[in-house]
Amino acid sequence: MKQISTGAASGCLVWLLTFGVLSMCLCPVGLIAGSLTSVLSADTVVRLVGPSLCPPGSTGKVETYDTTTTDDNGNSQPATGYTMVCQDASGAVVANPGPMYAFVWIALLGVIALVLAALMAIALAAPAGALVARWSGRRARPAKML
Repeated sequence: MKQISTGAASGCLVWLLTFGVLSMCLCPVGLIAGSLTSVLSADTVVRLVGPSLCPPGSTGKVETYDTTTTDDNGNSQPATGYTMVCQDASGAVVANPGPMYAFVWIALLGVIALVLAALMAIALAAPAGALVARWSGRRARPAKML
């Protein structure tokens, strides 16, 4: 078995570190964006993920309903609930995936953020490796004697 060269091993390590830093930033942004858009633009989200959740020949529709939530002090507060139903051409409900559309959307944006972090890490690994090599080269030089 061939041994891995030092350059390849350090390149992989730099890529992993760059990917880790970028994913720690981008993944939460994707998840928060998914959480916000799954409620604020629910109709658009259902149009995008509805075909994968609804049976063939049906379309997804968002339904809202009044519900309550509990605040930090234990008091009930009015809230609005969101759910998705699948309707056929006559308007009859054929499936009720519930809030699954939001979970799928949030996961999809999280995966997109991780893929973006991986691609950015590929692009930034070489400059980051050069910076690390430059920094470690300065520290490794012995001091000049007068």
